[in-house]
Amino acid sequence: MKILFIINDAPYGTEKFYNACRLAMTIQKEHQEVEVNVFLMADSVTGALVNQNTPQGYYNIERMLKAIINKGGKVKLCGGCIDARGVAALQFIDSCERSNMSELVQWSVDADKVFTF
Repeated sequence: MKILFIINDAPYGTEKFYNACRLAMTIQKEHQEVEVNVFLMADSVTGALVNQNTPQGYYNIERMLKAIINKGGKVKLCGGCIDARGVAALQFIDSCERSNMSELVQWSVDADKVFTF
């Protein structure tokens, strides 16, 4: 089975990004055979920036995305969204790939389930 997570919200301010990552991580833990793909759009692309410094005891999206990647998940970022926010020159998490709508379409068509946050 393939599951696609499409995340649109900023990494902090609401808990949508956090909850998407929690769900993806729990799926990976409880169902290792499931392929997890995450596509970041709009303000969510900033969640893949490195060196996030959150307060002690607060969730950290960078660490959560790295955990998903370390369990075999793939993370792609909307290139147009990166450009629109002026963050193209910044450093993103290793293994997070700049992508486009055509790849999102392919991931969507290939997915058995799609979650949006």
